[in-house]
Amino acid sequence: MSLLTTPSKSVIGEPEVVEDNRPTAPIVEDNRPTTPIVEDGRELRAQPAWLLLKDAATALQPLQAADGSIPDAGDHAAARELVASITTSIAALAPLFPHDRAYLEASVVDFDRWVESGFAVPDFLDSLVAFQPQEHRIDGLPHLVVFPMYTQNGSRSRLVEALLCEVIWPEFIAELEQTYTNRLFVSLRLLDFTPGYDTNSAVLFPETVAMREVPTFTWGAIFQDREAARFRRVVAAASEITKLDLPAGAARMLSHQRLTEDTFVMWDLIHDRSHMRGDLPFDPFMIKQRMPFFLYSLEELRCDLTAYRACVELGSRDDAIGEHARLVQYAVLFDRIFRFAITGSRVRNYDGLGGQLLFAWLHQRGVLHWTDTQLAFDWDAVPAAVIELSDAIDRLYWESIDRPKVAHWLAAYELVRSVVTPHPASQWARGLPREVLAGAPKGYTDAVLDDEFPLSMFFEALEKKMRDVISATAGITGRDD
Repeated sequence: MSLLTTPSKSVIGEPEVVEDNRPTAPIVEDNRPTTPIVEDGRELRAQPAWLLLKDAATALQPLQAADGSIPDAGDHAAARELVASITTSIAALAPLFPHDRAYLEASVVDFDRWVESGFAVPDFLDSLVAFQPQEHRIDGLPHLVVFPMYTQNGSRSRLVEALLCEVIWPEFIAELEQTYTNRLFVSLRLLDFTPGYDTNSAVLFPETVAMREVPTFTWGAIFQDREAARFRRVVAAASEITKLDLPAGAARMLSHQRLTEDTFVMWDLIHDRSHMRGDLPFDPFMIKQRMPFFLYSLEELRCDLTAYRACVELGSRDDAIGEHARLVQYAVLFDRIFRFAITGSRVRNYDGLGGQLLFAWLHQRGVLHWTDTQLAFDWDAVPAAVIELSDAIDRLYWESIDRPKVAHWLAAYELVRSVVTPHPASQWARGLPREVLAGAPKGYTDAVLDDEFPLSMFFEALEKKMRDVISATAGITGRDD
């Protein structure tokens, strides 16, 4: 998995890398539940112990510093009472989650140890190691998750957050995963949550948890219900504004939350494993690397287009996999163009740039049209054009295996600027001065403008019309639609 060092205000979509290519032993599934313990998420949300836990965690957050500690001794008495409520609630709820018994027991121990430390920087390594949701990928299986952690696109402080969620794992995904193996990937649906997830955060990654050392991570989770709900809300509004005549499959997605959730599970399953595969000139996880943000744009777009390419091939099948593969193609296009391109600030917005790049590429190849203030696609020609962009990025990567790092950066910039117009004041566009070219990579990165590739006039106008719609999707879940 990877976390970028880009400031949180500019991070729109996280690199959702939850898979590695090391061989893994078969998962032992003895004693695991075969059906959900609670049939209806509303039952879990209404549990008095959950409501007490949620309220206690929320009340604890203002007492915590950014590192998760509670430095003011005057707050410790209140904190002890709140933690007692949390641990009592975990114990009361634990019978509903027998598959998570070891984790929930370890969580109580970690909370008690935190109290005994005088609320120093929390250490939840033991409970994190015990939490293994990838071992129970059963559709509808619920999880209770409680950790001091930061939430991507939410709080950057490690506050105590609590989640109720359930697994999304339809039969066709279980079949697909036999070919597109991704044993670390977990797909979830949000049921209820504390304030850190009343945001745009749609991932649960173990590296966000406060812990004394970094273990080998064995899972990573994405909330496909939130992704699907955002997609449906945003694409419905954008297609109306642009007068786009949606294809029948895309229109179906706007009417069916579960269909769209399952489609996003398929997209993310293939996307995530793509970070590890291909001719890669650098560490695919980009761990602790400070690079110009357009490098992240290309990597995330590369993985999306790899998923698109795979789904073009799978779309010829006459089964559930084929049906959802055809829908993934619409999801990639419309989420990238209508949401990614205009969401968030213009400060190093790498996912925004990826959306701009895809739109401009299709427009310049005559398969996307903005004519008489109406958007249209030549759908028969779209797949070949998208795959052509995928080929261009793959070729950049392959050629850059033989290039020095900064030469790869320069080549990547040329690919992006050949499609998306840079800011007129760009040093990169004019040509970096010799002292930068001869210096350390840091100089190259520092020379990139915050908004190196401004929005086009099309996107500038669309963003103004879509601003309120996109803002209203913060904290959205599948049950909101």
